[in-house]
Amino acid sequence: MTITPTQRVHDDIELSSESFWAQTARQRDASFATLRRERPVSWQPPAYGSLMPDPDDPGYWAVVAHEDVISVSKAHDVFSSSPELGGVMFENVPAEFLDATQSILAMDEPRHGITRRLAHAAFSPRQIRQIEQQILHQAESIVTTLLEEGPRDFVEQVSMRLPLWTISGMLGVPEEDRQRLVDAVDAMVGYNDPEYIGDRDPFMTLFEGMTTLHDIAQKMIDDRRSRPGGDDLMAALVDAEIEGHRLTDDDLRSYFCLLAIAGNDTTRNTTSHGIKALLDHPEQKKLLIENFDRAIPGAIEEFVRWGTPVMTFRRTAKVDAVVGGVDVNAGDKVVMFYSSANRDESVFRDPWSFDITRNPNPHVGFGGGGVHFCLGNHVARLQMRALFREVLTRVPDLSLGEPEMVTGHFMHAVKRMPCSF
Repeated sequence: MTITPTQRVHDDIELSSESFWAQTARQRDASFATLRRERPVSWQPPAYGSLMPDPDDPGYWAVVAHEDVISVSKAHDVFSSSPELGGVMFENVPAEFLDATQSILAMDEPRHGITRRLAHAAFSPRQIRQIEQQILHQAESIVTTLLEEGPRDFVEQVSMRLPLWTISGMLGVPEEDRQRLVDAVDAMVGYNDPEYIGDRDPFMTLFEGMTTLHDIAQKMIDDRRSRPGGDDLMAALVDAEIEGHRLTDDDLRSYFCLLAIAGNDTTRNTTSHGIKALLDHPEQKKLLIENFDRAIPGAIEEFVRWGTPVMTFRRTAKVDAVVGGVDVNAGDKVVMFYSSANRDESVFRDPWSFDITRNPNPHVGFGGGGVHFCLGNHVARLQMRALFREVLTRVPDLSLGEPEMVTGHFMHAVKRMPCSF
C-alpha cells in the first residue's frame, strides 16, 4: 500500500517550530544527533514563518545525515531547485520572488548550466587578480580603522565590512548606494527576526529589500550598457556572451541579489563565528599564528564547518526516489540541514571540538557539492585569509563578548558581538 503525504505521521522531534530555532546551535544539535542516529530522514510539519501559508501543506522530509545531504545535493536530476517546484527556501516562498533574487541557486539544468557559465565567464584572470588586490587593501584598511576608532562591535567594525567592500568593489556599486545595499540584505536575511521587521509583514520586508537591490542593480546595468568597456564585474556580466547567449536584465538583477546576499552574509558570519572560536580556543589561535600561511587553508575549512553560515536549503523530488532508506515520492519537499551534517559523528571525529588541523574536513559548507557548488568560494577564502592575517597580527589582545544571534532557520547569522582590546 502506498502511504500518501497526508497519511504520514510527523516525527516526535520537531525541526520546524520557532521555539526550536530560538535555541542555540548546540541545543539544536541534541535533537539532530538523535535523528542522525535513529531516523536520519524524518517526516516533519511545515516550517514556521512561511511567506505563503498553505493549509494543505503536508510537510517535508528532513535530511540530517552527512551522507544523505551530499546525496541529495548531487542528484540534481532527481531533486529540483526550480521556483516552479518550490525553490530552495525552507518555507514556502512565491516563485516570482525566488526567480527575482536567487539566480543560479534556484535553477535546474539546462538553464542553470548556461547562466552559470555566463556568470563564470565574467571572472576573468584579470578580474580575479584585481579582486585579490582589492581584498588585501580593504582588509588592511578595516583593521587600521578599528584601531583608530577603538573597539565597539566586531560585526559592525570588521566582519560585515570586508564582504560589503568586496562585493561593492567587484560590481562597481556606487558609494552612495552601499549602505542601502547592506540594509536591504540585513532585512532579507532577518525577515523572521523582530528587530529587523518590527511590526511589518515579513513578506513585505523581503519585497522591499528586493526592490532596493533591483533598483541599485538596474541603475548600474543601464550605466554599463550606455558606457561599454568598463572594468568592473557588472560591466563584464553585461558584456558576457557564450554561444549566442547573454544575460538579460532580469538575469543580471537576480544575480546581483544573489551576490549581495550570499556573497555578503555567508562570509560575514563565517568570519564572526571563526574569530570567536579562535579566541575561545587559544591553543588553536596559537597554532594558526605560529605558522599562518601553512595553517590558514585548513583553518578556513574549519571556520566554515564550525559556523555553517547557511543552515538549510530545500529541494523538491521530481521523481520517486529513496533517501537514507526512506521512500520519497515525486512532489515531496526535502530539506537539507547543513548544520546537522557538519556535526555528523560518523564523519567528523569529536564534531564539537574546534580543530583547525582537522583533515580530512569534508564539510558541506559551500553547498554540499554537485552543480550548485558555490561559485564564489574562492573569493570567500581570499577574504578570510586576508582579514584573519590582519586581525591576528595587528590586534593580538582582541577579546570578544557573547554573540547576539539573528532569529531564523536560514542563515546562522550574528547580529552583533562586543569586542575590546
